Amino acid sequence: MFFRFICAVVTRSFFILISLIGVWGVVLVKKNGLYWFLTILYLPLVAEMILTLKRRQGKDYKWFSPAIFFFLISIIPSLWILELHHQENKSTDSRCDKIDSRLFNILRNSTNGTESIASPLSSVCANDWILALHQILLILLILGKWVLPAGEGLTRDQLSQLLLIFVGTAADILEFTSETLSDVNPIMVYIILGVWTWSMLQFPLHLSVMGASSDELSDASASLFSRLRTDIWSTVEALFIQDGPFLVVRLTVMIYFGVVHQMLIFFAIKNFLVVILNIYRLFVLIRDHKAS
Repeated sequence: MFFRFICAVVTRSFFILISLIGVWGVVLVKKNGLYWFLTILYLPLVAEMILTLKRRQGKDYKWFSPAIFFFLISIIPSLWILELHHQENKSTDSRCDKIDSRLFNILRNSTNGTESIASPLSSVCANDWILALHQILLILLILGKWVLPAGEGLTRDQLSQLLLIFVGTAADILEFTSETLSDVNPIMVYIILGVWTWSMLQFPLHLSVMGASSDELSDASASLFSRLRTDIWSTVEALFIQDGPFLVVRLTVMIYFGVVHQMLIFFAIKNFLVVILNIYRLFVLIRDHKAS
């Protein structure tokens, strides 16, 4: 009980900390203290933590994770602002330092007290700074889901499957933002960020591992959706939440805007194959279900 309470509080505290770093980055690049009002978006996460600890002893829900959903609400606006600011100021961001060299300088000079943290980070390349925030966000989503007390009905086996799905999803999403956002039309930036935001909604959901119960599998009158719930949801994710939208965006970038390079072609083919294979798998499952 006490360990579950600690895990619930610590995980949400890290969510708030990373969101706070995102807001701090926005204030730093915009040079406007009014952006600190973005911290108001933390209130739903704090309220959810209080209610969950009081009513559910820190346990998450079976189908949905409110903590991860409110964490995304708190940090996604900051990432939007940082990405749009970077796209508008690419020319002025040419003179900058790589984040790895700057981190080395911070560690070297912090012991001597010759350089503050805000000063070196302000000269880091905006693209590196934003990419690091994307990476931390996705890693924290995976680790946070692992540490959060699982809801009733979500077994350890299902949790491990969900975490493996999250790892693959996070890699695809990170590649989508890092590769596709380069050298695109400013209008297309909004579309890419919108598709990225839409794809992030997979993380609060657990539907991809919540299969049919043993009673539903043994019941001959159970509906097709009840029996193939997991496979249907996986296909829906591929078609409408991740690989389908990613494929449409990449084809638009290549065909309409004329931006073509090796990695873009490769990942467009990968998205196409995932969509086709998911549809084929669902077709085979439905055919086998009718035959049985």
